[in-house]
Amino acid sequence: MEKKVYVGKNIEDAVNQAKIDMQEQEENLLIIEKEVKQGLFKNKKVEIEVFQKREINDFIKEYLRNLIRNIGLTGEIEVKSKENFNTYTMFSNNNAILIGKNGKTLESINLLLKQVLFSKLGTYYGFMLDVGEYRQKHEKTLEREVKYIAQEVFKTGISAKLDPMNSYERRLVHTILSDNNNVYTESEGEEPNRCIVIKKKEEK
Repeated sequence: MEKKVYVGKNIEDAVNQAKIDMQEQEENLLIIEKEVKQGLFKNKKVEIEVFQKREINDFIKEYLRNLIRNIGLTGEIEVKSKENFNTYTMFSNNNAILIGKNGKTLESINLLLKQVLFSKLGTYYGFMLDVGEYRQKHEKTLEREVKYIAQEVFKTGISAKLDPMNSYERRLVHTILSDNNNVYTESEGEEPNRCIVIKKKEEK
């Protein structure tokens, strides 16, 4: 991944330079605004670092291919893009190894890849990682379970403490129940045992 640096009188000027030089639309670029620099006569300058998302995409796919190969498996990477957000799905001859118990191996790979990208880019880069659509199926199962528990909490008035979850799953549960008029969610505890408690809303 090649990083390019541009300096302009403002952010728009710097971004336009990048678009012209790299011959790309802005949505295809990762743009990182750096600290404002003082030019001669105290004229303010804006500096940006720019990466092509296409190159980041290629890096992620190659990284995952090598990881699969180093584990001793064979497989391929499928990429789906929605609203400029990519999901990378690994398909191999043994998906269970890549997923791990309760998705722990998948979560570890996800965390490792985020750390590698941060070291390369100097900023967080959003993406979704999956194995054989495990996460997609898991999300649907989790949604059914959470909605059922929420109904029971509303009926009985007794709060329900869910099993410990990673940050992604907790965020998903919060989102699933964010529009529920009968219950609300709170996170409790410390990692790795942080969990969600579903509570009944007080009647007004």
